[in-house]
Amino acid sequence: MSPARSALDRGERLRAPLLIALWILLGFEAAGGLVLFGASLVAGRRPGEALHVLLGAVLAAVYTVYQWRHWRRVSPFRARPDYVLGLIAALVTALTLVSGLVLGGVWWTARSSPRTMPAYPAVLSAVHNIGSMLLIAFVGAHLGAAVRRDPAARRPSSARRAPGSGG
Repeated sequence: MSPARSALDRGERLRAPLLIALWILLGFEAAGGLVLFGASLVAGRRPGEALHVLLGAVLAAVYTVYQWRHWRRVSPFRARPDYVLGLIAALVTALTLVSGLVLGGVWWTARSSPRTMPAYPAVLSAVHNIGSMLLIAFVGAHLGAAVRRDPAARRPSSARRAPGSGG
């Protein structure tokens, strides 16, 4: 495939409705999670919790479809930084989504009982909160490694610089 065609394909993929929906949902979930975490610490309240749970369930479905399609396009696994970081990002994302769905189940159960605040398991909450931060870090690192890899792959081998050669 020519470099021009590869760049065109990438541009089309980056504008795909599924990827855009995924980024929007991730943004809302990240912002909402930070608000929930901060408000819980500061005021003992969790504003927007219902929206966070609902969008988290939608995000889990959208991410599953996206990841399935993405893996079908990029498989098989290769021993390269973008693949390793992508695998870590996918595992952390899955762990964060599963822990969020379980916490959402606790929230849903508590809504039908007379208690005002659900009693979330501390370890599960920690896994979800730390996983959320790791998700942002590793998804960003994966994207950075993939973007950095592509220009190097398009240059002729004689134009590539050796690591540490100052360029």
